[in-house]
Amino acid sequence: MKLLVRNLSRAVTDEALRLHFEAYGAVQSCTVVKDTNTQASKGFAFVEMPKAGEAKVAMKALNGTEIDGATIRVKKAEPKTASESPAPSESPWKTRGDTPS
Repeated sequence: MKLLVRNLSRAVTDEALRLHFEAYGAVQSCTVVKDTNTQASKGFAFVEMPKAGEAKVAMKALNGTEIDGATIRVKKAEPKTASESPAPSESPWKTRGDTPS
């Protein structure tokens, strides 16, 4: 199950975020989304956990908790529809502010 983690401190790294989620189960991937030009964090990430049950527990446990001074929000990531297809450099997962074209 792929999770969207919002409101991250810009200082949070992939590794640091992975540690928080690994407390609830196996983590397949953990990626803090970065600006393509500056490589600075955009303040959100995607965490993929292979077992849906573990992902749901992690989502409930970590949503509303504080990491590096920021209260994070965790929810299930929803794939973009065909009409919302991203440019090759964009993520295929919905984030805040996405609207259909």
